[in-house]
Amino acid sequence: ATAADIVIAPPFVSLAKASECLGAHPAVALAAQNMSHEASGAFTGETSAAMLGDVGCAYVILGHSERRSLYGEGDSVINQKVHAALAAGLKPILCIGESLEERDGGQLEFVLSQQLEGSLAGIAAAAMADIVIAYEPVWAIGTGRTATPGQAQEVHALIRRVLAELATGQVANAIRIQYGGSMKPDNAAELMAQPDIDGGLIGGAALK
Repeated sequence: ATAADIVIAPPFVSLAKASECLGAHPAVALAAQNMSHEASGAFTGETSAAMLGDVGCAYVILGHSERRSLYGEGDSVINQKVHAALAAGLKPILCIGESLEERDGGQLEFVLSQQLEGSLAGIAAAAMADIVIAYEPVWAIGTGRTATPGQAQEVHALIRRVLAELATGQVANAIRIQYGGSMKPDNAAELMAQPDIDGGLIGGAALK
């Protein structure tokens, strides 16, 4: 079997303990669920990329659908965070995805292209190889609804085409694109059998 990279993303307050439990050479990598784009300064309550590195994080989730919808984080803010993460040696797990209204309105390709172009603005092709893309169909998160494997594959292939335009075909083929729309034990194998689905961004089902 091909080895998989496994990453866990506990809340900020649990990162230090998780890092301690994982040890010096962890088989499971550590991620934060968010971070500030500011490297340093008077930003009370914020967590910088350097802080995350100090506590043992190798990855950081950026642009999660809840950050976008509940906290108003747009592509320009997320882009600043992607730059800051890469500068600090963290690997971003960049989340993108469309709402049900956008999908039903025929805007899926436009929305995902805009999110990718905006969030990855100014990132060199070589640096993109360190970025993981997580496709979250917002309408399938926590609703019990899941895209069919065919629907998910179609969107992942679209994402890879856009990445090829932003970087190169070689880089786009190397980038991991995860599916993040209610992946569960009973649908994971079928989803991950699709050629452009390279893994999963698992939410509540990770607790089982």
